[in-house]
Amino acid sequence: MATFSRMTTAPTTAAPPVPATPAAGYAPFARTLVVFSITALLATAQLYGLIPLVNTIAADWHTSPTAVTWLMTVYGLGYAAGFLLFGPLSDRYGRRRVIVTGVAATAVATLAVAAAPGLGLGVALRIVQGMTMGAFPPVAMAYVGERIEPRRRLVTVTTMTTGFLAAAVVGQLAAQWLATFGWRVFFVAGAAAFAVAAVALRWAMLPDAPASGASPLDAYRVMPSLLRSPDLRLLYAAVPTVLTAFVAIYTGLQLTGTTGLLGLRASALPVILAIPFLTPRLARVPGPRRAALALAAAAAGTGLIGLLTPGTAVLALLLMLVTAGIAVAAPSLIDTIGSRAGAARGPAISLFTALLFAGASLGPQIAGLLADHGIAPLAFALTVMLAAGSVLTVAARRS
Repeated sequence: MATFSRMTTAPTTAAPPVPATPAAGYAPFARTLVVFSITALLATAQLYGLIPLVNTIAADWHTSPTAVTWLMTVYGLGYAAGFLLFGPLSDRYGRRRVIVTGVAATAVATLAVAAAPGLGLGVALRIVQGMTMGAFPPVAMAYVGERIEPRRRLVTVTTMTTGFLAAAVVGQLAAQWLATFGWRVFFVAGAAAFAVAAVALRWAMLPDAPASGASPLDAYRVMPSLLRSPDLRLLYAAVPTVLTAFVAIYTGLQLTGTTGLLGLRASALPVILAIPFLTPRLARVPGPRRAALALAAAAAGTGLIGLLTPGTAVLALLLMLVTAGIAVAAPSLIDTIGSRAGAARGPAISLFTALLFAGASLGPQIAGLLADHGIAPLAFALTVMLAAGSVLTVAARRS
C-alpha cells in the first residue's frame, strides 16, 4: 500500500504583516478569493436552484415533482464524475486552461438546458452541465494549494466552501424570484453568469506552468490506495453524509409544502457568511475533532426538527444550526484529508469533492422517498446519517 506524508499546521498567535504585493510565485490573494468564491456559488446554485423550481417544471413538462428531482440527482452525479476526470487532467494540461475551458463549456450547456423540451433531454443535458462544471472545484482547490500563500490557504478554501454552501440559499432565492418570469430564465441567467465567470477566471489566475509530462493516469492509479489508506478511509466514508443531509432537508421542506420557505432559505445565509470570519478560531481545533463536532451539531439540528416539527421561527433557528454544522464540517474534512494525503493531495481532493457531491446527488432521492410521510421521518433519517458521519470522523482521529 502506498504511504502518504503527514503534515500538521500549528496555529500562530499573530499573523505577519500583509505585504502590499503577493510574495514571489504566489497568486494575488484578493482577486483569487473573490473570483473563485463567486464561481463556487454559481456552480452549486445550479444544484440547489432546482429545489423551488420542481413544481413549476413538473407542470410544464406534465410529469411529477418527484420525477423532476432527477434533474438535481444527475447534475450532482455528473458534477462528481467531472471532479474525477478533470482533476488529474489539470496536472497535465494546466489548472487555468482546464478551469476556463470547463466553465465556458458550462455556459453553453446551461443555455441548452433552458431550451430542453422535456424530462428525458433535460436529464441528459443536466449530466453534461454537471460534468463540465466539475472542472472547477478540484482544480481550483489544487490551484489554491500551489499558488496561494500558505498562511492564506485555509481562509481561501473556507471562503470557497462558503460559496458552495451559500448557493443553497442564494440559488434557491434567485430561482424563486426568477421563476416569476418562467423557470427557463433561471438557466438563461446562469449561462450568462458562467460566460462572465470564464472571462474573470482567465484574468484572475496565473498562467499555467510548463507541463510536467506526467501522465494523468498516475493520479487515477493512486486513488484506490487513498481509499484504502488507514489515515483516510474513515474520513472518506464520512464525506458523503455532509451534503446528502444538507440537500435532502431543503428538498424535503419543498416537497412537503412547508410554509415560509422564502424566510427559511434566507435565514441560513448569515450563518454561512459568518464561517470564514470564524476560521482563525476554528482552526485551533484539530481538523477531525472540528469535523466531528460540526456533524454532531448538524445531527442535533435535524433531530430536533423531527422531534418538534416546529413552526417557522423555531424551524429557521434549527436550520441555522444544521447549516453551521455543515459549513464547518466540509472545510474541516478537506483540510484534514489534504494534509494527510501529502504528495497525493491533488487526487485526494478530487476524491473528496467527488464523494461530497455524490452525496448531494442522493439528497433529492432520499427526500422524495421519505417526504410523502412528512418531514419528521426524513429528519430522523438524516440525524442517523449525520451521527454516523460524526462517529466515523472521531474514529479517524490519530493519537
